[in-house]
Amino acid sequence: MDEEYDVIILGTGLTECVLSGLLSVDGKKVLHMDRNEYYGGESASLNLTQLFKKFKNSDPPAELGRDRDYAVDLVPKFMMATGQLVQILTHTDVTRYLEFKQIAGSYVYREGRISKVPSTEIEAVSSPLMGLFEKRRAKKFFEYIQNYRPEDSTTHQGLNLREDPMSAVYTKFGLEPGTQDFIGHALALHLDDDYISKPAYETYERIKLYVSSMARYGKSPYIYPLYGLGELPQGFARLSAIYGGTYMLDKKVDEIVYEDGKFSGVRCGDETVRAKQVIGDPSYFPDKVKKIGQVVRSICLLKAPIPNTSDADSVQLVIPQNQVSRKHDIYVACVSSSHNVCAKDYYLAIVSTIVETNTPHAELEPAYGLLGPIHDKFTYVSDLMEPIEDGTKDQVFISKSYDATSHFGTTCDDVKDIYKRVTGQELVLKQRERKEAE
Repeated sequence: MDEEYDVIILGTGLTECVLSGLLSVDGKKVLHMDRNEYYGGESASLNLTQLFKKFKNSDPPAELGRDRDYAVDLVPKFMMATGQLVQILTHTDVTRYLEFKQIAGSYVYREGRISKVPSTEIEAVSSPLMGLFEKRRAKKFFEYIQNYRPEDSTTHQGLNLREDPMSAVYTKFGLEPGTQDFIGHALALHLDDDYISKPAYETYERIKLYVSSMARYGKSPYIYPLYGLGELPQGFARLSAIYGGTYMLDKKVDEIVYEDGKFSGVRCGDETVRAKQVIGDPSYFPDKVKKIGQVVRSICLLKAPIPNTSDADSVQLVIPQNQVSRKHDIYVACVSSSHNVCAKDYYLAIVSTIVETNTPHAELEPAYGLLGPIHDKFTYVSDLMEPIEDGTKDQVFISKSYDATSHFGTTCDDVKDIYKRVTGQELVLKQRERKEAE
C-alpha cells in the first residue's frame, strides 16, 4: 500500500461510488475504501439477516422466506425517468449492469384520502383532486408551464419566473390552496412550503422534470433498479474498476494524515497510503461536519398492497405537510417482490420525513394509518450532516447525508458540486466509448 494515488475515496455510498466512477473514467488513479464489508454505506440494501441484526439484533422468522429474496433499502428513493441520475447512468454506460422497472403509480394524500396523481388528461378530468372550475384553472396553469420559454417573452404572460415568487404564479391562475399543495408537493416535490416565497423558476423546472419523466413511460415518472438501490453503487464501482480504480472493503481507517494542514494520506494499521485528495462521507470526518437536522425512516413489511392504490405493486405516496399540520412532507416509497427486493406476496413500504419534534417515531403515524395492516416495522433516526468547509483549503471533500427527498436530485447536485471542487471543472455529461477490458 505504499503507492501514491490521485484520490482516496472513503465510504461506498452512492455519492462516493458515482464520483469514483467519474474520476476513474477521467484517468485519475483512485483508491476506494470502506469499513463495511458490503457496498452502499448509508445507502445500502440489506438482506433479511442483515436487516434483523441491524435493527432487532435477532434472527429473522422463517416465515419471511429466504435471505437472498430480500434487498431492503436503508434510504428509500426512486429515480426520475429523465432526471440527473439517469443521465449520469446513461453517460457512463453503467446502465448495462442494471435492470430497471417502472413504479406503477404516483399518489397524493388530500382531505383524508389517497388519490392518484393524474398521468393523462383523461385522468385529470376525472380526478377527485379538483372541482370542475378548479380543473379549468389548473389546465390553464399547466398549459402556461408547458408553453413557457425563458427566452421568449411572448410566453411569459406578464410573469418573470426568475424573479417573481411562486405565490405570484398561483395568484395569477387563481389556484386554490389544495391545488397549490398538490402542485408544489406531489409534482414539484418540494419538502416544505418555503418555495412559495422564492423565485418560481426552480418550481417550473421541477414540474417540467416531472412531466417529461411521466411522458417517458406513462403511469408514473419513477423508475427503480431490480434488486434494490444497493445495485447503483456497485454498478459505479464496476465502472471504476474497469478504468483502473482499486477497491478495498472491510478496511478500517485508523487515521486521516495531514501535512502542513493539507490532506496527505490515510493510515490503516501500520500502513499509510498517500494521495493528493480525499473524498468521503460524513462518518469519516466527524470533526469537519455539522448536523443540520434529522430524518426519521420506517421500513414497513406488508402482506398486501397499500389500500386505495388499485393493488399497485409499487407506489410513491406524498403526504403534503399542510394536510397533516406539519412543516415537512411525509413520503412513502413502496416496492414489492416484482422488484426482487422481498419474498413473494410481501411489500416493502418505507416511510420518511424530516424530524420536527422530540418524538420522531410518532411523526410517521399519519402514514402508518394509510398502509393497512403492518406485519413488521423497523424505525430509525439518522442525523443529516453536511461539511463545514468546501474542502479546497485542506483537499478534504465531504459529501452530504441523504435527505428525505423522494428521488436523487439533491444527491446528484452534491455529486456535481464535489466533482467541480475536486477537479476545478464542471461535470460535462457525454456518452462514453465502451471500455471492454473487463
